[in-house]
Amino acid sequence: MKIVVVGGTGLIGSQVVALVRDSGHEAVAAAPSTGVDTLTGQGLAPALKGADVVVDVSNSPSFETEAALDFFTRSARHLIEAEREAGVRHHVTLSIVGVDQVPDYGYYRAKVAQEEAVRGGVPYSIVRATQFFEFIAPVMDMSTQGVEVHLPATRLRPIASADVAAAVAEAAQGEPSYGVRNIAGPEVHRLDRLGEITLAAKPDGRTVVSDEAAGPFAGMPDGVLIGDDTAHVAPTRYEDWLKQN
Repeated sequence: MKIVVVGGTGLIGSQVVALVRDSGHEAVAAAPSTGVDTLTGQGLAPALKGADVVVDVSNSPSFETEAALDFFTRSARHLIEAEREAGVRHHVTLSIVGVDQVPDYGYYRAKVAQEEAVRGGVPYSIVRATQFFEFIAPVMDMSTQGVEVHLPATRLRPIASADVAAAVAEAAQGEPSYGVRNIAGPEVHRLDRLGEITLAAKPDGRTVVSDEAAGPFAGMPDGVLIGDDTAHVAPTRYEDWLKQN
């Protein structure tokens, strides 16, 4: 198969490209740096020529509501049009566990709009993942005040990006599900506890302060970020991942 990975040079996309190639398929990394811009549609037609599957793991450059909404809806529209023209038979989108449970959270609302657009296009599969391990350190940096890292006790079930990429690559090589598959890490942690685990493994002079008003997940309803019993559980534990990275 020819599989085009939109966002194929990023954290998840580059791993999906490698996995697809290792399985013997042709993989094309589509991104602005490779001449493909889903916001404008530039480069989509030649990139999708002869493609069997399109995987969209791209991300908005902004988490602001209007900017994210514009990015995801415009990109999805251009992709769907190009996919129909090229005869693509399967579209796989990466989304977020719990994305449809917090309508007041702007970035999640933008991802819901993306999912809705995808459902109106070619045969599709949606993979929803919990927060990546690689996202924990940036969240900590965003919430650092001096030598204190202010984090809420919001419960997460984080997952390694490698496990996410594996699930997306598997979906791309399968048949369209016309539905959602949830994937999550093996353990539920409070975000403030994740901060403590991170600093215990990589001390840098900072300490964690529990603060329910701090950071991007402040006020998130309990349970939204951990999924339910239907989620596929990935194998990699956060502490093991920290040791390896």
